[in-house]
Amino acid sequence: MSENKKRIVKSAVIQMANKVPTEASCEDHRKGMLDAHIPLIEEAGKKGVQILCFQEVFTGPYFCPSQDSKWYGLAERIPEGPTTQKMMEMAKKHKMVIIVPIYEEEMPGVYYNTAAVIDADGTYLGKYRKNHIPQVAGFWEKFFFKPGNTNYPVFKTKYATVGVYICYDRHFPDGARCLGLSGAEIVFNPSATVAGLSEYLWKLEQPAHAVANGYYIAAINRVGTEAPWNIGEFYGQSYFCNPRGQIIAEASRDKDELLVAELDMDMIKEVRDLWQFYRDRRPETYTQLTNL
Repeated sequence: MSENKKRIVKSAVIQMANKVPTEASCEDHRKGMLDAHIPLIEEAGKKGVQILCFQEVFTGPYFCPSQDSKWYGLAERIPEGPTTQKMMEMAKKHKMVIIVPIYEEEMPGVYYNTAAVIDADGTYLGKYRKNHIPQVAGFWEKFFFKPGNTNYPVFKTKYATVGVYICYDRHFPDGARCLGLSGAEIVFNPSATVAGLSEYLWKLEQPAHAVANGYYIAAINRVGTEAPWNIGEFYGQSYFCNPRGQIIAEASRDKDELLVAELDMDMIKEVRDLWQFYRDRRPETYTQLTNL
């Protein structure tokens, strides 16, 4: 009798520098960044990528060092807006699940940092809204984003069950555990993070989430510097991490890149059968987490 075939999911992320002068209109930013991503999406399709994710608010610069209401113009509806609609076309064309992190307008004056999830047949499955919103020098996100109200959904796509955690979320282990409890097999973390303390944490926190929860992590960062704010270098180094906490594929520090990895989904069961963290949890002893 032949052995059972391994379940392999080919996944990819795209990291990219901003392509449009900051003084350009929001519409020019959206068009410029979409145009820059299309060739890499097509390349992913040719390589047989099954699940693809972009960086945080990928249709523009990371505008949060400012407190300029101009950038409200970059927000769009989900799924009715042009970016989600275009990605639904691309997903269907390539039979590819696409995770689309954009600036979302729920209604005039109410905006979220959001990722839409599109299945391989082009169907819009739902969205995750970033829950943890920082407000520190250079990252004035509360000016732009309302805290998320979607909890921690997972999405049963054609190829795997995926969850999304956005940038600053990654500093909080609680949501990462919620995603695992809900059945996530791969968690995507689209980010915009610059050199400094975060660079050390970049390869510490998320592999720890992968180990604690027995799933794959895909961590996506942008590259380059963005004038006029110049808050630091977006250091790239997007990566995939397996449930053992090992980084199995890593992108460059400073180049636009499509990073592809083959994920052995059977490893999730192997790791969870060995490290019985879900069995040995004691949630009845954790009430302090919600009482303080």
